Amino acid sequence: MNRRPSLSYDSRMILLSARELSRQFEADPVFRDVTFDVRPGERIGLVGPNGAGKTTLLNVLSGRDDPDTGRVNIHPSVELALLEQQPVYPAGRTLLDEARSGLDHLYALQRQAADLAEQMASERDSAALERLQQRYDDVESELRRLDAYTVEHRVDEVLLGLGFSRDDYERPLTEFSGGQQSRAALARLLLRAPELLLLDEPTNHLDIAATEWLESCLARWAGSLILVSHDRYFFDRVTTRILELAGGRATDYPGNFTAYQRQRAERVELERRTWEKQQEFIAKTEEFIRRNKYGQKHAQAADREKKLERLETVDKPAELTAPPMRFSARGRPGDWVIDADGVAKSFDRPLFKDLTLRIHRGDRLGILGPNGSGKTTLLRTLIRELEPDAGTVRLGTGVEIGYLDQHLAGVDPGLDAVEATRPPGRPEVTPGDLRNLLARFGIRGDMGYQQVGSMSGGERSKVGLARLAALEANVLVLDEPTNHLDLWARDALEDALERFEGTLIFVSHDRYFIDRVATSVIVLEPDRWWLYEGNYSSYAAFRRNQQVEVAADASTDSDGKSSAGGAATSGAASGEPRREKPVRRKRRFPYRKVEDLEADIAAHEARLNELEAALAEPELHRDGERVKQTLDLFEDTRSRLKQLYEHWEEAVELN
Repeated sequence: MNRRPSLSYDSRMILLSARELSRQFEADPVFRDVTFDVRPGERIGLVGPNGAGKTTLLNVLSGRDDPDTGRVNIHPSVELALLEQQPVYPAGRTLLDEARSGLDHLYALQRQAADLAEQMASERDSAALERLQQRYDDVESELRRLDAYTVEHRVDEVLLGLGFSRDDYERPLTEFSGGQQSRAALARLLLRAPELLLLDEPTNHLDIAATEWLESCLARWAGSLILVSHDRYFFDRVTTRILELAGGRATDYPGNFTAYQRQRAERVELERRTWEKQQEFIAKTEEFIRRNKYGQKHAQAADREKKLERLETVDKPAELTAPPMRFSARGRPGDWVIDADGVAKSFDRPLFKDLTLRIHRGDRLGILGPNGSGKTTLLRTLIRELEPDAGTVRLGTGVEIGYLDQHLAGVDPGLDAVEATRPPGRPEVTPGDLRNLLARFGIRGDMGYQQVGSMSGGERSKVGLARLAALEANVLVLDEPTNHLDLWARDALEDALERFEGTLIFVSHDRYFIDRVATSVIVLEPDRWWLYEGNYSSYAAFRRNQQVEVAADASTDSDGKSSAGGAATSGAASGEPRREKPVRRKRRFPYRKVEDLEADIAAHEARLNELEAALAEPELHRDGERVKQTLDLFEDTRSRLKQLYEHWEEAVELN
């Protein structure tokens, strides 16, 4: 969201200028001679392989790091802000404190207006009163321009959009996980709405719903931004320009990520043909010189030799190729691999119950749901790493499971990559076999002898995937397998899993990955679950198109039939939802008719509009007590309206 109006910038104006930036840590530079400009309204996606220097470049642009050569110029009227990956918060600072700090300038204006109103109420000198009135009018005009009377609503919108609940508001940030703290920092920046925002992996720690909210917010962003992400759908919806950082160089492409992929392929093909033609010309010229250097045409040979020396050679185009990953399976299981009947699991609260499904050989099942919904718990329950609280889970005949958890617990950080990849109970696998396997996953040469614990996150993930491939299991179970992988490695993993002839069960927040790999998805929601034949996009389209039916389905008849069609059995038709009989949730509010609630909502909305108009009237602010009373009424009416909306939603579902 970006309600803070930007300064009136000419689209040709340069907000940030980077000129010939270079940065080097070891022998080879991370990047060199990087030059580009950022103009108003541009949303730039910064892409490149892991280790290309994307985070380093953001740090240089923000002033947190200094370039070895080059310079960064920022327009003096522009506020630039960088999202901190590991923010540090003082003891006692709450989530609400952090979010509201992004709107400090608005709260300060509100306090200034209230102070001026109190001074006006007690001032008796007409000249002084006129001066106070002028100052108040200026502050009030700025408050209206900045839409300052809706600040609390904006705080709610951002915090709830990023996946927090109202119960989190007053919790100290020191009690939150690192991922939640990063989300709190992101909330503050979104509310602050600087003219130029630098975001490094903002979708880390976000579930799909929060990611979609954020991309919708940034797609409407009034300012400019530079964004690093590995989420291809996110890039496509948000960015208007792509800056590729690879091989130490930066290359600019207009358009979103899909346009970048097309343009890059076309550019590389043109450069390849140009390079091949020049190589052909050089070879022919060298052959002519070799044959004629001492013959009758020696003068022509000498002339061509001089021309060849002066020739400006074309570099072979750099290919951003993905490692050729591959998974193979030993043995063939029966027709079904996992059978779950009436499964339930709880920890501090119920996660899922009465879950029944059968996974057949060759299925590719994706498990989706909000953070904390129990996706990893379900995954581990299905492979019998966890015992269900109720129900049964059976593995089929001949099932061999290979499990890659999101924390890579199966990859020993104290071993080198070769030994960490070695499958247990397979002494016939030689170190040479393992080095070849690692090379297929992008771990080449001496990297195979590097200790896993000293590797980057992306390299450790590739070692984990190589170890999974070494198991040759016929059922692959993956928990967030794309974590730490760059765009090209993700593409390679998707290709490998599409070719895999066994069965696949996975948890992921990467919608592009889910769409390419899944043939069905199970979606965990509060008090219910959905099993859908198809990928994420088809499921999302179904839910959008069936909102009325889904609401009515909460009143499913006792015979288990629903208006959405499809019972919770493995025999549901393709494209139809299969789900459990829903758990009827308890009421939070007393029974009221929907139409009565709608009338009440309309009255409160009208009252809220009246109070907002009153707050904009200069006359009101001559009386400090009336200002306070009106603000209290405004907040009370707004709070009551929110509660009415929640009551109405409950009534629609449960009446």
